[in-house]
Amino acid sequence: MPTLCKPTVSVPEHVITMEQTLDLARSVHADHPQLDLALRLIRNTGVEKRHIVRPIEETLLHPGFEHRNATYVTEAKARVPAVVRGALESAELKPSDIDVIVYVSCTGFMMPSLTAWMINKMGFRSDCRQVPIAQLGCAAGGAAINRAHDFCIAYPGANALIVACEFCSLCYQPTDLDVGNLLSNGLFGDGVAAAVVRGRGGTGVELQRNGSYLVPDTEDWIAYDVRSTGFHFRLDRRVPGTMEPLAPALQELAGHHGWNAADLDFYIVHAGGPRILDDLSRFLGVPPEAFRFSRATLTEYGNIASAVVLDALRRMFEEGGAPDTARGLLAGFGPGITAEITLGRWTDPEERELAAMMRERESLHVD
Repeated sequence: MPTLCKPTVSVPEHVITMEQTLDLARSVHADHPQLDLALRLIRNTGVEKRHIVRPIEETLLHPGFEHRNATYVTEAKARVPAVVRGALESAELKPSDIDVIVYVSCTGFMMPSLTAWMINKMGFRSDCRQVPIAQLGCAAGGAAINRAHDFCIAYPGANALIVACEFCSLCYQPTDLDVGNLLSNGLFGDGVAAAVVRGRGGTGVELQRNGSYLVPDTEDWIAYDVRSTGFHFRLDRRVPGTMEPLAPALQELAGHHGWNAADLDFYIVHAGGPRILDDLSRFLGVPPEAFRFSRATLTEYGNIASAVVLDALRRMFEEGGAPDTARGLLAGFGPGITAEITLGRWTDPEERELAAMMRERESLHVD
């Protein structure tokens, strides 16, 4: 089975705190008739700080979509290589060992995709496949894992690289007074992540089954309005309640695999906001502590879109991972409303080998 190895995650050096965000909202939108509502929604996100690619003074300006997108390209080329090298090192592979690159992003546009630049500049093979995904938003982190899993099943022994590059601050729209847009100004952060799915070997999550689910008639609940000024984020007030229809989809997929989604060992899910995590805990019937990795990402980095799932998984690795064969669920949620879901077991070949040696020693001692 393919194994999802330890991700590498990087966030930019510029930081904006919750209090700074609230102060900016008060000063920039002082006359907004729903300012108090926006401030309350921002406070309720629980996001203590976020990281952004440009200083806040520059971020608050809007030099035009062309300039913003050029910044996206420059920053992606500057920041992606380091996380890719880190992910390859964790998986004990070289660029030439990678057979497909799955690149996900919803905060800038390039054609050809950054994957072409990576192949030319970073030592990947010329026959390395490219799978850029641009329109799944926050769900794309889960989709990237699933498409890498599918590829490694279709081509046994192949290795896949996942890259998530999100600069949400480049979508800031100072003249957009929609309450959902004001909320996004206090929720989203910037981050870049990468991880390898090894076709054979590796320590991490052994990917066993994946699936997708779209909540009917919700395609306009999370959306972009694309205008001359760029991407304008739209968020329907009904979005926080989407875990009620999505939790059964997670349960159903787990049931098809012979598992109970309420009785797993670890959960790595997209942290769109605290309400999402609280509701998922309630509707799945699992303790809030089960989502501690996702909640930590939200608190420390904000919603970093498709990179959230990879960062939450990184945190699990850094806590020591899980016992060998522990069962878990990974899920990304985003526009559609779409869920991308993965089931897997923790695998640690070294721990397994050590346990086998201990059992052999015990049997020899008994004899």
